[in-house]
Amino acid sequence: MMRTRMRPLALAAALSGALPAHAASEAELLQLIEKLGERVDRLERRNADLEQQLRTGSAAPGELEQRVQSLEQAQAQVSEGLVSENVSENEPELTSRLKAVEVDVLDMKKSAKTVQALEGLSAGVSLTTVAQMPAGLPSAAAGGNSQLNYRADVTAELPLEPIGDVDHKLFAHFRMGQGQGLNSPFANLGAFASAPNAVAFRASGASPDDSVAILGQAWYQASIPFPIGGFKPRSRETLELTFGKMDIFGFFDQNAAAGDESVQFLNSVFVHNPLLDAGGQIGVDANGFQPGFVASYLNETRKPETWRLSLGVFGTGEGANYQRFFSSPLLMAQAETSLRFSGLSGNYRVYAWSQGQGSELDGSTAKQVGWGISADQRLGDGVTLFGRYGQIARGEVPFDRAFTLGAEFNGSYWNRGADAIGVAAGWLAASDDYRAAGGSGDLDGDGTPDFSFTPGGAEKVAELYYRYRISPQFEVSPDFQYVWRMGGNPDASPVSVLGLRAQLRY
Repeated sequence: MMRTRMRPLALAAALSGALPAHAASEAELLQLIEKLGERVDRLERRNADLEQQLRTGSAAPGELEQRVQSLEQAQAQVSEGLVSENVSENEPELTSRLKAVEVDVLDMKKSAKTVQALEGLSAGVSLTTVAQMPAGLPSAAAGGNSQLNYRADVTAELPLEPIGDVDHKLFAHFRMGQGQGLNSPFANLGAFASAPNAVAFRASGASPDDSVAILGQAWYQASIPFPIGGFKPRSRETLELTFGKMDIFGFFDQNAAAGDESVQFLNSVFVHNPLLDAGGQIGVDANGFQPGFVASYLNETRKPETWRLSLGVFGTGEGANYQRFFSSPLLMAQAETSLRFSGLSGNYRVYAWSQGQGSELDGSTAKQVGWGISADQRLGDGVTLFGRYGQIARGEVPFDRAFTLGAEFNGSYWNRGADAIGVAAGWLAASDDYRAAGGSGDLDGDGTPDFSFTPGGAEKVAELYYRYRISPQFEVSPDFQYVWRMGGNPDASPVSVLGLRAQLRY
């Protein structure tokens, strides 16, 4: 609150410059200025009359002295009232109104500073619901009936005030949901990686009624232009440093046509590399996130054909916390490039990982090593082809090779430009160690195997979806999946899943 003494006219002028363009406050201030102007005019006329009277001797000395004292007293009351923050019923109306305008101006300035501090903030909200009905699951399979689930995601990104040439920001991601979909019965049947509903999420443990919202991601990123100390607008090289809790697939194994289960493929084998995600190589916590650090070098010298090198260190193991973080972390390295063929863009990534706390077939923990490829390439104006391959180079795991291939077709070919059709197939080969150990299944999910088999060949998966846009914020997607030789079991019956996904986002 303003405490210095100020003449009313000077204060009004200052307030006029500071007041934002709000109609009500501006009109009030204009009226106040007009009144001040009128009083000044009257004072000037009265002073002129007094001077005339003094010159002519028409005014009595007592009357003149009384008028001067009255004016001085009024001015003193106004000045005294402006020094105090409190509003009194005994002070002049002019003082109380000036104080009211001052309070309004200061409140609006505080609001403006808050808005300025949040300038550049971007946020997103999405709600995804999936209903699925299986066919071909054994009647004894626990949870093998129709399933319904939802997941809500809220993200916020806040750019911070640059430090010299360095741009930096904060990112947060909240998630909640209920329903586990058909993933559990597929796991009970010994499936390698086929989780037919990658949207399913519940952060409560056993009881769906206890589901809670969690802060899944919270990380900080700084972008440092190269060369350091150079002219930033001409910089074509950037070093990005990120640390916090994150989704590893936001930095590694990305894919333009198969990387978002809320709008693209639902089965987990097509969302990410099956070895990393469903195969458990990344070692995330129960909610799918983990703490870590990522350093990334981006070169845009030949933009739009760019290339990037990334290195990540992540917490892994039970809970994906910081226990044994430095001695047994997950290490990820990736090289990627964006290329154009006949003017059509494509992205190509090759990566390798070392899992310090990988889970072996016998239940022990050991170091595991693998590598993979992720690629997406546009073919024509409305077709995007994608493919992934992964292989374990060290470690005893159920399946050690995975290959997925598919495409997304834009709806512009049938005059529905915002629609799309996606089709994909996957192949997950049983490892030699798994074949030697033998496979088993737990139909009722009680922890005791109900059957065993001799694995052979590979688990195979196919998926087809149609994404129909009702509005820019609302889409529905009928989805069909077909899985055979589940878990490499040559005697396993094929299983099909019919689903419907609805997605609302802002």
